[in-house]
Amino acid sequence: MKRILNILFFALILFPLQAKKDKTSEADQAFDAMKHIEIYNSVLRELEINYVDTLKHDKLLKLSLDRMLYGLDPYTSYIPASDEETLKRLRSGQYGGIGSIITLVDNKPYLSEPYYGMPAQVNGLQAGDEIVEIDGEKCEGKSISEVSDMLRGKPHTEIVIKVRRASENKLIKKAFLRDIIQMPTVPYHAEVADGVGYIVILDFIDRTASDLEKALAELVEKHSITKLIIDLRGNGGGLVSQAVDIASLFVPKGTEIVSMKGRHQSNGVSYKTKREPLYPNMELLFLVDANTASSAEILSGAMQDLDRGFVLGERTFGKGLVQNVRELPYDSYLKVTTAKYYLPSGRCVQAIDYANRQNGTTRVIPDSLTKEFRTLKGRIVRDGGGVMPDSVITEEVTYNISHYLYLKHIYFKYANRFVPQHSTIASADKFRLTDEEYADFCTFVKESGFTYQLESNRYLQELQDMVKMEGYDELTKELFNQLSEQLKPNVENDLVRFREDIQEMLELEIIKRYYYQKGTIEYGLRTDKWLKIAVDILGQNVQEIQ
Repeated sequence: MKRILNILFFALILFPLQAKKDKTSEADQAFDAMKHIEIYNSVLRELEINYVDTLKHDKLLKLSLDRMLYGLDPYTSYIPASDEETLKRLRSGQYGGIGSIITLVDNKPYLSEPYYGMPAQVNGLQAGDEIVEIDGEKCEGKSISEVSDMLRGKPHTEIVIKVRRASENKLIKKAFLRDIIQMPTVPYHAEVADGVGYIVILDFIDRTASDLEKALAELVEKHSITKLIIDLRGNGGGLVSQAVDIASLFVPKGTEIVSMKGRHQSNGVSYKTKREPLYPNMELLFLVDANTASSAEILSGAMQDLDRGFVLGERTFGKGLVQNVRELPYDSYLKVTTAKYYLPSGRCVQAIDYANRQNGTTRVIPDSLTKEFRTLKGRIVRDGGGVMPDSVITEEVTYNISHYLYLKHIYFKYANRFVPQHSTIASADKFRLTDEEYADFCTFVKESGFTYQLESNRYLQELQDMVKMEGYDELTKELFNQLSEQLKPNVENDLVRFREDIQEMLELEIIKRYYYQKGTIEYGLRTDKWLKIAVDILGQNVQEIQ
């Protein structure tokens, strides 16, 4: 009992009170905190004495803390000692594993995407291998997280895996050592037009800036590029120091890239570039989308504020909050938001106003409540909603049969049959299924018994139920019948009608099996409309466009 009260005391002391400083003194705040701690302790004591069932203290503590922290923001969280995997990563920042994405197909775990150079790929495991057994324990029926936990372990410890491969009649046994899994942060770079380089950054970890610097040096040496596209789409961020180090390659020494401001002065800090730029005249363009967040937003937003780079794409995610990990008693931790990030113009990119969240919902700050800021050259930018690109790209998302084929793992299953029959394929930038091969895929789909239901049919049924409830079913019955008939999927016709979308997703699945992540990026560039727009923009005078 004493243990749980001690943990609650320390956790609640860290709880950032919402009282306004201009109305409540520090002494009043301290009294208010102690009052609520005493109330909570009294409730818990009464439950311990009088509740009909025995209390499960660990579960009760986790539940109460999770509900309390939910009222703040999604990044502030309590990490109990029992969460060993999270604690390992917090303490070391690394974990041992085999280096592959796992997927469930027909309730069986499969290797979906082994990473090149990681233990799984190096030791001959392939995408499409069914994981039958790990260290003597059967895997069928287990969840992805359960299988992933079995695959992880201390680096350099042995793991024994049995897999079933479509082209083999017997189980394949592999024994090898786990390793620290370090994914490539800059998985692809190339010249995409005369004098225009292209670099993909996946995340911001301790080596991202040095990896980008090496890739850029190679592009300059081999292709004499003078313009660079940095692709931050889907980049969820990471270490802010890496964003600053990357900016250091392009802006003068001592330039402020981002600052942190918190409730306490001790949480405030300014990040400035620490070296003279290697490429002060390199023309820059940043590709961003709705999943570009955190440090990736800081890099693109800061370069926009400094009028040093053109930003193209969608409004970014809008995560401008800073977290620190604080140690609690009994080997538990609190990950707590302590400050916000501010770009050189003074704006904050945080999109969701958690302070004004009501009834469990979040409020996105509307444009009418945002403030105007100015870039180095006087252009207007705004806070409160991620980074708004200099040029916005809007792209409609469509869900046709190609989407449903993916959800039912049809591409995955067909690739399992295709690969054993083709020892090699053309390079990723040239590979294309023939008409005969696509026809074979269509036959495979029909023989698999694949069917699907359009999402619009579900909404139509809901609308029909509402119309019936309101007494208009007889008046609209014929209309609904006609529409329902039109919305019935025809698999055979749809395989022809949406061939372009289907073939692109199928080719991508096949290319993964031969050329791994680098191949999928290279293949995607062939049809990347955003990249083509970026190249066109860099063909103009970016300074004039800005």
